[in-house]
Amino acid sequence: RRKLRSEVAAAFPTLSTEQLAELVPNKEELNVIKIHSHKGEAITVYMNHRNPVLFEVEKVLYPTVYTLWVYPDLLPAFATWPPVLQKLAGGADLMLPGVVVPPSGLPQVQRGTLCAVTLLGSRAPVAVGVATMSTEEMLAAGMKGKGFAVLHTHLDHLWEYGDKSSPPTLAPLATDSAAKESAGDEEELQGKEPGSSCSPEPQQHGDIRDLSLKDRDTCAELLGKEELHESRAAEPAEDASREDQQQAEDSRTPQEQMDALFNQCFFHALKCKVKKSDLPLLTSTFLGSYMVSCCPAGKQLDIKKSSYKKFSKFLQCMQHQRILQVKELSKGVEGIVDVDWKHPDIKAFAVPEGFSSASAAQDNRSEDREQVYHAPEIIPLYGVSTKMIPLFQESGHRKGSILSSSEVRNIIINYVKSNELVDETDKNFVKVNAILCDCLLDKSEQDEISHLKWDELLSRCLERLQPLHQVTFPGQEPVVRKGNIEPIDISIAQRSSNKKVTIIKNLELYGLDPQWVANTLQQKVQASATISPAPGAKDRVQVQIQGNQIHHLAKMLLEEYQLPRKYIQGLEKAPKLGRRK
Repeated sequence: RRKLRSEVAAAFPTLSTEQLAELVPNKEELNVIKIHSHKGEAITVYMNHRNPVLFEVEKVLYPTVYTLWVYPDLLPAFATWPPVLQKLAGGADLMLPGVVVPPSGLPQVQRGTLCAVTLLGSRAPVAVGVATMSTEEMLAAGMKGKGFAVLHTHLDHLWEYGDKSSPPTLAPLATDSAAKESAGDEEELQGKEPGSSCSPEPQQHGDIRDLSLKDRDTCAELLGKEELHESRAAEPAEDASREDQQQAEDSRTPQEQMDALFNQCFFHALKCKVKKSDLPLLTSTFLGSYMVSCCPAGKQLDIKKSSYKKFSKFLQCMQHQRILQVKELSKGVEGIVDVDWKHPDIKAFAVPEGFSSASAAQDNRSEDREQVYHAPEIIPLYGVSTKMIPLFQESGHRKGSILSSSEVRNIIINYVKSNELVDETDKNFVKVNAILCDCLLDKSEQDEISHLKWDELLSRCLERLQPLHQVTFPGQEPVVRKGNIEPIDISIAQRSSNKKVTIIKNLELYGLDPQWVANTLQQKVQASATISPAPGAKDRVQVQIQGNQIHHLAKMLLEEYQLPRKYIQGLEKAPKLGRRK
């Protein structure tokens, strides 16, 4: 505690000794908990009186809103409009158009300064953030762009760790009261002279256009009903200009814009596209078919350009918010197994303009036909086994090293040449030394074989290495699995009354959604198709469809989905077509 108190004193030098003792008490209970943010950052939270009072990220201490309510003047404060809090609590940063500029001027801060955010008319902070530019830079930029990177707000998950109390009523200082009166005078002036403009008029947050009608009316009363600096406070379809919207979008970094696009497509897909019957849904299918179809025209989803970098990390963040549940269906293959459609974020999501409810319903009905499947890239790999270590250690490899076939070939060629093992009389043969003998020959062959052909040498080497394979799904990181990849297995089974059914297994390994395949086949052949757990395979399912449908399956897998024939097993069981008379 002594160390923590000294760190708090260094971080917040304005705190007195008594205030430090209150914040970090000597004898009272002080709990420490570890949590992770939506972006995977490790956070240490210090709890006092069952409320989080401090949190630490990358060895930097920050106060919570509970602490700032007790010490409201601990940080320089910037005011914003009350409706903006909803956006900040949802994860948005505070844009400069949403900062109220009082007549006395803004607090003087430098880039990187820790600041508090208050609501107009109250001194109680509702958010903690870091200034992205100095006060001079804010004014020089015309109060446009991102002003503060918000770390924590009232109503967020960290606030929920406490008693969930509301901000106290703290009367504004004299300067704040003057600002409020000035705003009232401007209202009267605008009511008398609609055409006049007021230079000190505060501007609204860029996301104010998404507020409810009630909130918009409140903002309009505060700013004046005739003329606003930020026309986004009015109905977007009627009053918001494209130039203002473009300006708000340009103020975000490309990474922030891609994060916002992923969030939009994610909630759009869950609200309008995904049905409960679609679950479990492969994450690759969800991204490549459902989310991509929700992407606005002229834009493209690229996870590499987002802050998440991997789609699995994006879904992990959404899982932390309890929006959905992701489970590994098989090695390296993840699927969405549950969605909370009653989650407030899904219910509050509004379908963007251009995506009408009718078109969304049509997309939902024709989803199975319109999905675009991209076959994964499958590369055979080889792992260095214990027996093969002597042959590969010269090239710097050890047990478990993963190599491609071309790398294995080059290593063997270099080994033979460096040890001068090429037969002098016939260069098609390689002399077998002690290491090659131990690694590549069976005991019964060691006394009989002294030379090997190049092809046989390489084939024997590959046979004695551990088989692996790498699978790369579009938009995802490569996954390396042990053994050879299992082929899609197609079989014909006999049922009662001499009826035949076609059974398809291992679709998940190739990024194919079994439910999607079943629905597609059912429409193509007009036969009943069902999904059931695959016997002997944990967390896998099989598709069963009436009749011998291998001809249709072959056309779909080979021609439509472009899967190599070597990864499909059972195509020879197709019924023989009779001669046409």
